[in-house]
Amino acid sequence: MAQIAAVLLSALLMWASFPPLSLGFLVFVAPIPFLWAMRRVTTPREAGWLGFLFGALFFGSLLSWIFILGWVAWIPLSILMGLWATGYALIMYIVRTWSPWRWWTVTIGGWALWEFLRARFPLGGFPWGSVGYPINTLSWPRGAAQWVGASGWGVIVIGFAAGAVLMFDEEHDRRPLEIAATVIVVFTLLGAIFAPDANGPTVRVAIVQGNSPCPRVHCENEKVRIYNNHMSLTGTRLDADSADLVVWGEDSFGGEVNPTFNGQVRRDMGAQATRIGAYLLAGGTRPGTPGTFDNYNVVFSPSGEVIGEYLKRHPVPFGEFVPFRKVLQFIPQLDEVPNDMNRGDEATVFPIEVADGSGEFGSVISFEAAFAGLVSSEVRAGAQLIVVATNEGSFGRGSASDQLLGMVRMSAASLGVDVVHAAVTGKSTIIRADGSMGATTELFTEDVVRGVVNLQTSRRTVFAVAGDWLQVLAIVVGLIVLAGTLGGPSRDFKIRPQRRR
Repeated sequence: MAQIAAVLLSALLMWASFPPLSLGFLVFVAPIPFLWAMRRVTTPREAGWLGFLFGALFFGSLLSWIFILGWVAWIPLSILMGLWATGYALIMYIVRTWSPWRWWTVTIGGWALWEFLRARFPLGGFPWGSVGYPINTLSWPRGAAQWVGASGWGVIVIGFAAGAVLMFDEEHDRRPLEIAATVIVVFTLLGAIFAPDANGPTVRVAIVQGNSPCPRVHCENEKVRIYNNHMSLTGTRLDADSADLVVWGEDSFGGEVNPTFNGQVRRDMGAQATRIGAYLLAGGTRPGTPGTFDNYNVVFSPSGEVIGEYLKRHPVPFGEFVPFRKVLQFIPQLDEVPNDMNRGDEATVFPIEVADGSGEFGSVISFEAAFAGLVSSEVRAGAQLIVVATNEGSFGRGSASDQLLGMVRMSAASLGVDVVHAAVTGKSTIIRADGSMGATTELFTEDVVRGVVNLQTSRRTVFAVAGDWLQVLAIVVGLIVLAGTLGGPSRDFKIRPQRRR
């Protein structure tokens, strides 16, 4: 019974660490009850179902906003996340009686492996709920992401939580907790003293959030009306020479209003870029070969010419493509995704010239912004500024937009670049290289956000160059300890049941 209560408490604390509550500091203690329970399981079955309970409850509550799309979306995803936690729990069963140091090492490495694999498999992965992301709410620790990223902070968080669990053992060892606490203090101070700063030429930005007249439900001429909203706001709210870069979010055009196929739309969008004297990035969709479509960003220069496109590389499973379509055709809800998205195959950067210099910027689209590797690939390709174009009109007034913003904030700090986060119906804002946010729009509103960003001219961060190095190191060390101990005597420590008083 105590283990069940501990798992429930852990799931609750983990949920509270993320939006909508955003109590990020709780993430340091949230895993403790779960890991405490894993240290005390007695059978594989007990470990497995407790792990599943933790995963299904935490992720099910975290992703409750997906339920607006129906049970067919929310239940399978919650089950999948529960199964991932089950796999981790079974590893914890194997090492439950090992010595503190070995248990601590495998606990950290096993969690790192869980998050590493979950962010990549299946169907491209799903990184939501990784324990490093709540750090985005803590300014000083967030600054240290430039060295280790969100994944590295996840390793540190679990190291602290696992160290705290060892304090409850009858033969407790304080050293793992002391090491983890010291690392947290050191990285926090370093993040405060050496906060990331793009520190390059200044770019005046205007985000145009045109909203949708009928989010989620869709309506007649929705694409045309969204496009017209963006054109109207751009024409009435932005004066000549008021911005260097204007950004429209994902799905700000499409259907018959498409600059690829409609010459008049292309000329009108180019004319706005020329009138303002700014680069214009806008996101939209267009039909491809039969049964396919493109989700892409198009960029106009201040002269009104199209200078490039970025084609989205990572589609949303069951949202932008249906895997195993023929096998799953008995599910009627999948008829709402009749076409599969064509995938882009490379990072793309665009040139930009401003009053005090020049450089390049890159973009990602919506779901892609949750994947630190995709964002960092743009930086490695030469981007000195990142634009996130998103929509989020499918998820109502839940916490989806805030959760994505939290992940983008960590990517900004990890890579040391400023980010322009532009939504059609979600929340739009400007995020500085240290992860701090400027003025932010509300959901489902028409608005224009103005601000200033800088192109990155400082050195690339350690994370931009080395990626998830700390996470990979934790996995390797954990696997070495696991393999080495399994090959020899493994049951060298036993937790004795507490005496009843």
